[in-house]
Amino acid sequence: MDVVAHRRALHAIPELDRQLPETTGYVRRVLEGLSCKVFSPTEGSVCAYFDQGRETTLALRADMDALPVQESTGAPYASTHPGIMHACGHDGHTAMLLALAERLNTYPVGALPRNVLLLFQPAEETTSGARDLCRAGVLEQYHVDRIFGMHLWPGLPAGTIATRPGPMMARAGELNVIVRGKSVHISSYRQGCDALAAAAEFLRRVYDMAAAMPSEEPLVLRFGKMTSGTVRNAVSALSVLEGNLRTYRDETYDACCRGMEEIGAQIERETGCTVEVKLGISYPAVWNHAELLESVRHQLGSEAPAVLETPAMAAEDFSFYQRQVPGVFFFLGTGATPPLHAQNFDFDDAAVLPAGAAFFEKLLGLS
Repeated sequence: MDVVAHRRALHAIPELDRQLPETTGYVRRVLEGLSCKVFSPTEGSVCAYFDQGRETTLALRADMDALPVQESTGAPYASTHPGIMHACGHDGHTAMLLALAERLNTYPVGALPRNVLLLFQPAEETTSGARDLCRAGVLEQYHVDRIFGMHLWPGLPAGTIATRPGPMMARAGELNVIVRGKSVHISSYRQGCDALAAAAEFLRRVYDMAAAMPSEEPLVLRFGKMTSGTVRNAVSALSVLEGNLRTYRDETYDACCRGMEEIGAQIERETGCTVEVKLGISYPAVWNHAELLESVRHQLGSEAPAVLETPAMAAEDFSFYQRQVPGVFFFLGTGATPPLHAQNFDFDDAAVLPAGAAFFEKLLGLS
C-alpha cells in the first residue's frame, strides 16, 4: 500500500492521547507482515526494529494521536469519529513511517550502516508519549545513536523539507495561577480580599516583566483564560488564570518562573490574598544537534534540506528524545493550507508525503 492510502485510512480513524486501539491495530497489521520485530514498550505505542546486524541503530519517530476537533473538510476520507480529527498531520507522519517500513522490508541484512528502529508514539498532543518511551529505555536497549523526526508545516512550499541547527521549536509549559481571597458583599468590599483585583494586578505585572526581558530572546508569556467570582455584587473569593510560557533557553524559562513567584509574593503582601503559581506539563525546546545536521547536509549535498532562518514558537515532545541522543527535527511543507489544529486542515498528500518518506529513506544510508 502506498503512503497516500495509509494516510487516508488513518485519517478516518483518529483517536486521542494513549487510547489508540484502531490506530495501533492498523499500524501493527502493516508491520507484522514485515521482517521486523514489533513490540509495544508503553501504553499506546508501537515500535518496529529492523536488524541490519550492526552495533548501532538509527531511530525515526512518528506520532499517532489526533485532536478533539470536529472536522469540517468534507473530504471522502474525513474522520468517522465525531469530535476527533487528525488536525495536526499525525496521520501523515505515521503514514510516512509505514511506507518507509515497507521499503525497509526489501533491504537485505547488512545493506545499511545501522539498524533501524521506528517509533510510533502516542500522546504528543497531551502528556508526552515521547518522554514515556525514553523512560522505558528503548533508545538504550537498541543502541540508538541518532534520531530523526518530521512534522508537516503549512506555509512551506509543498514537499519542501527544512530545518535549522540549534533551536528549532520552543520550550513550552502550562501555567495555572490560583488567587484566593475573601468574599463579602460588594458594599463592604474593604472588609474582604478581592481575588479578582489581585489577579488583574498579577496579570499586569507579569506582562510588564515579560516585556522587559531581553528583546533578542524570543518569549511568549500570555494567559488565555481567567475565571473569577460568582455574582456581580460580591467580592470575588477565587480567581484562576490559565496560560502558557514559551521560550528556547531553560535559563529564560526559569527566570520567568522565578519572576512570577516573586510577583505572586508581592501581591500577597499587598492584598492579603494568596497567590499560587502552578507549573503544568512542560516540553523542552526542540534543539537540533548541530554536528549531526551538518553531517546530514554535507552527505546529501544538493538534496540537503533548506535552512530555516528563525525557529518556531510551537512546541514538540520530540525534544525528549534529543535529550537522550543526538537528534534532528525537520519540517515538511504542505504549501498554502489551513493552519495546524484548524477544523478544515488538509493538504495535498500525494504532493507532500512521498517527498517526506523518500527523505527519510535517504537518511538511512548516511554514515
